[in-house]
Amino acid sequence: MTARYALRPAPVLHGLPDPAREPDFYAGVTVKRGLAWVVDAGVTLALCLLALPFTAFTAVFWWPVLWLMVGFLYRWATMAGGSATWGMRLMSITIRDRDGARLDPLTAFLHVLGYTVSVAVLPIQLLSIALMIGLGRGQGLTDLALGTAAINRPA
Repeated sequence: MTARYALRPAPVLHGLPDPAREPDFYAGVTVKRGLAWVVDAGVTLALCLLALPFTAFTAVFWWPVLWLMVGFLYRWATMAGGSATWGMRLMSITIRDRDGARLDPLTAFLHVLGYTVSVAVLPIQLLSIALMIGLGRGQGLTDLALGTAAINRPA
């Protein structure tokens, strides 16, 4: 076997700030994510209530489905457009991909899909919250799968 077939280590692609060398990017992010979630839940509630008359009030009978659909579209639109939901923007945090860049529409879609699945399945959501609390970058399960992380918005 020639040298050209030798195994070489994969290059490191992470452009995310290192929590040990740049802890300011991650300071308080887990708490801010929780507060942003509360804001985003309020926005989703308001949007659902606005949509309710357009369903001739039948959405009362399928409210959880409406909530998931509206929440998904709201989160995807805001994250694809600015790498953060309105709640995250209010809390001065943003989601960045493995290279440290803003989320593109596909990555935002996958991130919101992962979030939606975790919200629909309580044990997955609890695991994701535990990971956010326990890991240096505050990454949840979806973040780990996609290589994304929430950081304090750079100045």
